[in-house]
Amino acid sequence: MAQTTTILKALKRLLKRHGYKYSDVANALGISESRVKFLFSQEDFSLKRMDVICQMMGIEISDVLAEMREIEQIKSLTEQQEKELVSDTSLLLVANSVLNRWNFDDIIQAYEFKETELIRHLAKLDQLKLIHLLPGNKIKLLVDRHFSWIKNGPINRYFEEQVRQEFFNSRFSAPGEKQMFLVGMLSRESNAIFQRKLDNLSNEFHSLHYEDEKLPVKDRFGTSVIIGMRMWEPKEFESRRREKDSRKF
Repeated sequence: MAQTTTILKALKRLLKRHGYKYSDVANALGISESRVKFLFSQEDFSLKRMDVICQMMGIEISDVLAEMREIEQIKSLTEQQEKELVSDTSLLLVANSVLNRWNFDDIIQAYEFKETELIRHLAKLDQLKLIHLLPGNKIKLLVDRHFSWIKNGPINRYFEEQVRQEFFNSRFSAPGEKQMFLVGMLSRESNAIFQRKLDNLSNEFHSLHYEDEKLPVKDRFGTSVIIGMRMWEPKEFESRRREKDSRKF
């Protein structure tokens, strides 16, 4: 997407957010509404006219550029791109590191990469549009704040396999660890209430994650949380039932 196209898309988003219409833009610029529509369709706005529109909204051109950067950020990869990451564990490791706001030196110091090898992986992530690899091996992350892997996609399946093999191989008794196993009987209404609380807890986790991104890597710890909720009873219990519980939730 050309930068001019993205800038004007950002401008239109801001106009809509601030409650302005093309007629308001026309009045501010002293031209007809049809002329405004033509300028947007032809992507032919001068900086002077854009500045007038920004003044009308009470914002700066820098706000338009910030909106443009948000539009350019990606929210997910394609399935093929995820397959490409999963096929190379080292590349996936580097991708996971940069998504957690690690810089070049952080990765080199923590993992056994040669500089040329790490640069090659970063160049691949640049090609996938996850990052811009800048001069001096600076890394600019291009993902949206709410970036996520594809649900049930290649990377989710990869990590689910690691969870089955490794994550639960713990007593969860060390500092910073906690495990809870809750069993009870809930109505549909109570189930829905509890799920909303779990959603709120997930949002709180992500908020803390974003707040801590400004801290150096040495002060942050890779932390994983798994929350599962389903209709279930042990098979040994189920086998003793007179009749199988066939109720639909």
